[in-house]
Amino acid sequence: MSVRDTYSLNYLETDTLSWPDSKKERGEKTGRRFFFSFFFFVCVKYFNFPFIQQLSYSRSSSSWKLFFTAYCKFCVLIHLHTLDKAYLMDLYLIGYLLCVWLSSSRVLGGYPIWWSLALGQQYSSLGSQPLLCGSIPGLVAKQLRFCRNYIEIMPSVAEGVKLGIQECQHQFRGRRWNCTTIKDNLAIFGPVLDKATRESAFVHAIASAGVAFAVTRSCAEGTSTMCGCDSHHKGPPGEGWKWGGCSEDAEFGVLVSREFADARENRPDARSAMNRHNNEAGRTTILDHMHLRCKCHGLSGSCEVKTCWWAQPDFRALGDYLKDKYDSASEMVVEKHRESRGWVETLRVKYNFFKHPTERDLVYYEGSPNFCEPNPETGSFGTRDRVCNVSSHGIEGCDLLCCGRGHNTRTEKRKEKCHCIFHWCCYVSCQECVRVYDVHTCK
Repeated sequence: MSVRDTYSLNYLETDTLSWPDSKKERGEKTGRRFFFSFFFFVCVKYFNFPFIQQLSYSRSSSSWKLFFTAYCKFCVLIHLHTLDKAYLMDLYLIGYLLCVWLSSSRVLGGYPIWWSLALGQQYSSLGSQPLLCGSIPGLVAKQLRFCRNYIEIMPSVAEGVKLGIQECQHQFRGRRWNCTTIKDNLAIFGPVLDKATRESAFVHAIASAGVAFAVTRSCAEGTSTMCGCDSHHKGPPGEGWKWGGCSEDAEFGVLVSREFADARENRPDARSAMNRHNNEAGRTTILDHMHLRCKCHGLSGSCEVKTCWWAQPDFRALGDYLKDKYDSASEMVVEKHRESRGWVETLRVKYNFFKHPTERDLVYYEGSPNFCEPNPETGSFGTRDRVCNVSSHGIEGCDLLCCGRGHNTRTEKRKEKCHCIFHWCCYVSCQECVRVYDVHTCK
């Protein structure tokens, strides 16, 4: 049997006869396949096709099932109607690249990974080294343009995110989820914020408020040349005082936070709608809590002259307020409707007999996971070995924090200053005492 007959028999199962490709033709086909696959991958990765974009940020397993079902059916149809196995290889390669990209995007799509700028080496070098906007992970095109145009504000943006993270950890210090961050990870909170939960709502609100707060403070301190004190909202002075000092321009800080933090929340899905709402709720908190701060002038504090200026509240007060909003957050449901740009998801209050959320309330539409036990999929670290308050009946108490597992008790010796005496003039001397404390930790 000749070589020609052998190649012909190999193709009898497809009910057709074909000659083997020449070396040149095989090279051209391989080049075309590689170019087409690479071009398709680049388009999907960097040009944000709406269908692919919606899948990459979806948190529902039904969307993934729908995608893979459609893709498999498409491959079967192509297999039945084509005889060129090269095209099948193209489909398999495209599917592999697409699935790898979707999987990575799905992990990092729940919250802005540029928050990692507030942690690690980049943050510590912001004040001493020039910032390269291209080196900040997770920035979209609008954020990159903002960073390059207003580079001197970026250290304040990073400071604001760090401020929000620290406040989150303070507010949740006695909760089962205590706002733990993960070092050397772009997703600094892990998978916890992948779902549209109360926790995610609070973190977005406090981070956006932190950016606005830090930028406003930076402008009032004169560290930026493109902003300064507020001279638009002074009005006439009151009785017994006059305007003075530097009023903080909170509206400018809110504008920066809105332009930068909301730049990536332009997708037509429910998660973007939720993030935008909670971001704005955090920023509105600052504007609502602006107040007059005054200083007396005169001999021996006689307050003959009082000067006042607009000032932001302490960030701790903002954290307390948003923590109350977290406890009373409104649960929503997702609705889909068709517009000129395609399918759009919006949020509607789940229980109509409850008060509808205002722009100052936090919203969510997915339940929180169980933070009692460690779970890598949800990002829960569990509550084992967490310090609890044995005398409290609240969430920080050993009964609730330890999830009914009980607690261990140990004694710790701590050195403290005691018996302090003031000496004239002017110093304080103290003794060092050793005190024993009972420490209770969850089993």
